[in-house]
Amino acid sequence: MGTIRKRHSAQSKFKIALEATNEIKTLNELLSLHCVHVTQISQWKKQLIEEGAEIFGKKDHVSKSSDKTITTLYEQVGKLTMELDWLKKKLTT
Repeated sequence: MGTIRKRHSAQSKFKIALEATNEIKTLNELLSLHCVHVTQISQWKKQLIEEGAEIFGKKDHVSKSSDKTITTLYEQVGKLTMELDWLKKKLTT
């Protein structure tokens, strides 16, 4: 039977890749410390370096689209509140 593959969380991948990027410890030290193959650590390090700038760019994009969504939702709430008030007024008369 084969061995069961260990799944690492995004948090642990980031931590290991950051340690590899800082180069305080060698890859072999990281291997023995985290039980992750050197090739995998190198891939995570490369991915962190290449895609690190995109992390900050996505937040700006998301906040702009969420501002639009929030504005639209507030408009809908206002409209529905007005309709509800109108209906209450018509039912009482």
